[in-house]
Amino acid sequence: MSLSAPLASLGRTVLALLAVIGRVTLFASETVSHLFRPPFYGREFLNALLQIGWLSLPVVGLTALFTGGALALQIYAGGARFSAEAVVPSIVAIGMARELGPVLGGLMVAARVASSIAAEIGTMKVTEQIDALVTLSTNPMKYLTLPRVLAATLAVPLLVGAGDSIGIMGGYLVGITRLDFNAAAYLKNTADFLQPWDVISGMIKGAVFGFIVASMGCFYGMNSGRGAQGVGRATKTAVVAASVMILASNYLLTELFFSA
Repeated sequence: MSLSAPLASLGRTVLALLAVIGRVTLFASETVSHLFRPPFYGREFLNALLQIGWLSLPVVGLTALFTGGALALQIYAGGARFSAEAVVPSIVAIGMARELGPVLGGLMVAARVASSIAAEIGTMKVTEQIDALVTLSTNPMKYLTLPRVLAATLAVPLLVGAGDSIGIMGGYLVGITRLDFNAAAYLKNTADFLQPWDVISGMIKGAVFGFIVASMGCFYGMNSGRGAQGVGRATKTAVVAASVMILASNYLLTELFFSA
């Protein structure tokens, strides 16, 4: 086998990846370009807000609750090696607000919402409902994509805020029931240490993650292959792409917000 074959394969993979990134960027730009241009589909937006925001709250809340509790146990065990058990409330609060709340919330929403959107729009494409919309002079980008992307961009920061509160409460419950912290002292340490920017930066991350989740779901749904296999592949790819982009953008935003 020629030595150039692996390099050619790698080159084709990189070019294919760059092509996908370019198509996703153009898709997202076109979505944003429709933001202030009528007609507006308020009912579709409110339905998307319910599906993405309210119905995702249980899974985001449970994830945050157990993560906050486990974080308190881990920090206590690690802090005990340096006689620094008292840092549990402050580290749980900053860890949930800055990183774990946004990232885990974004990943949970990606798993639930990106797959749902991709499957719904992909099925509409397979059954030619999207072609029917075009026949009725309805722009699919405005009717299907924009309401979902806008709803996710607004709903996920609120989910992150709720997840932060529930996660900190999880740490509080473990702290006072398992680690013998004084309840009032735990809450005071949390309030004294947590800064407004810790919460705001996490919610900005949530808005970016929400945009990514809905954009990936809509993009892969709109570009779904024919048949059940094509819809299934689009669903899987949407979740994987959204998850990877959430983790990558989280690093970039953390670097932007907190680098010295």
